[in-house]
Amino acid sequence: MRAIRSTWVALAILAVTTATAHAGSDNRLGTGGATELRIPVGARGVALAGSYLGTVTGAEAMFYNPAGLAGTDSPTEVLFSNTQYIADMKVNYFAVAQQMGGLGMVGFSVKVLSVGEIPFTTESAPDGTGEVFSPTFSTLGLTYARRMTDRVNFGGTLTYISERVLQETAAGVAFDFGFQYDPDYNGMRLGMAMKNFGPNSEFGGSDFERLQHVSGDDPQASGRSLSLGSAKFELPSSFQFAVSYPIVHGPQGSFTIHGLYLNNSFAVDEGRIGAEYMYKKDFALRAGYKITNNSDDLMLFSYGVGLRAPLGGTSLWVDYAGQLVKNYFSDVQHVSVKFVF
Repeated sequence: MRAIRSTWVALAILAVTTATAHAGSDNRLGTGGATELRIPVGARGVALAGSYLGTVTGAEAMFYNPAGLAGTDSPTEVLFSNTQYIADMKVNYFAVAQQMGGLGMVGFSVKVLSVGEIPFTTESAPDGTGEVFSPTFSTLGLTYARRMTDRVNFGGTLTYISERVLQETAAGVAFDFGFQYDPDYNGMRLGMAMKNFGPNSEFGGSDFERLQHVSGDDPQASGRSLSLGSAKFELPSSFQFAVSYPIVHGPQGSFTIHGLYLNNSFAVDEGRIGAEYMYKKDFALRAGYKITNNSDDLMLFSYGVGLRAPLGGTSLWVDYAGQLVKNYFSDVQHVSVKFVF
């Protein structure tokens, strides 16, 4: 009876967190930028559709919910993640977390999106000049988290954003804040995160400079150098609230479900659900699903596995996740390796 009652409680929680998942709008999508901030990293989080804000801990928490950085008891964690993204793009992510005693936890992360080679075209050569260029988009994050009480974790991340396309660059900063709360009810965990809040940015560079005659100038004189600029763009900010609930929990294994409500500033709101089966904290099976009314969304279902291998005083977690892509592209593949010292 207790298992049945727990199941109904969990389903009710998921219904609440996803019921309003169609409240947003994508009408302002064209005015946003730095969308690489939204690309998920870490195979475990991807497999669960990012729905585990209340239970994520350690180095992998720096992307999803910085408060979770304080949820680990490990002195040091190091995470490497590689994503084979759509259209032959690649995402590489590195994060390291360090315990600072009573001061809390600090973490550093780097994410690089490589678009690959793009043919260079002009008005006179629309099919290409024979040259190629490779845009790069990278972020550097500094995270601090602390256990405020035995039930509350708090964390924040300052992210530096750098984008380069040909000679044009854009730079900016973004802020993330997160909480985790243990309500002391049958293992339930709550998580909240506000992500990618910061000032507007714009592109600038030598390719925006033009030689031009100004009205009233001597026609025989050389043109004046005018420096132009792009329109400013806003960051893809979001608010997320999540609930995690263990249906089964014991020494032989556990089964936990997660539900998340995601409010986007430049896209329709979403609901996300995830499920994870863990066998003796050594092997995991995971699945996730995104609930959205955006018919153009290419990736809805995700899945993954994880395996822990003890290495003396160190634990090694190897995780894999896949995202099914509906049209046009191959499925997205994620691989992560985490060292826990």
